[in-house]
Amino acid sequence: FSCQDGYERVGEEAEKLIVPRGIAKNFVLTYTEIPEKITTEATGSSKVIAVLSGPVRHDFENLNFPHQTFPDGLFVEIFNDKNERTTIEADYGILYSITGVVDLKGNVIIKSDDGKKLEAPQLYYDRKNEWAFTQEKFKFTNPEDGTVMDGKGMDIKKDLSVMYAHKTLGIMLITEEKDD
Repeated sequence: FSCQDGYERVGEEAEKLIVPRGIAKNFVLTYTEIPEKITTEATGSSKVIAVLSGPVRHDFENLNFPHQTFPDGLFVEIFNDKNERTTIEADYGILYSITGVVDLKGNVIIKSDDGKKLEAPQLYYDRKNEWAFTQEKFKFTNPEDGTVMDGKGMDIKKDLSVMYAHKTLGIMLITEEKDD
């Protein structure tokens, strides 16, 4: 009897029930930007910079640490200035609004327009700096070089053009340039 906790917590000590302020199903969010400042009489167009979609989005933006969760996965398309597309897929995601960091979990796959592909079980994406990073195992495929790199821990630019790998193994071709 003395080892059991039958005390009913109420008031301040009661466990807080956290519910989303909104739930969106089969959603598509399109992020755009305007290339120049708009005046009251200006005409022009906006440019799509990213499209986020998925089966379910939970909105917790009303909490002290605002965030959004994507419990059933998400798909993101990011477009650069040349309108080249990079895609990101994951089984689960959390977008932290204040820090701008996205936590992607489960079968994370990033594909660039030129065929490069990064696969990892978990990946963080820093929206402000446009870099992704992980301390988990990863696989990077580059069809341009015909290389497949496996490793653990890396940082990579959003378009997969620059990568800093921590521990690597696999088949990699290294070309040397001769000085004239």
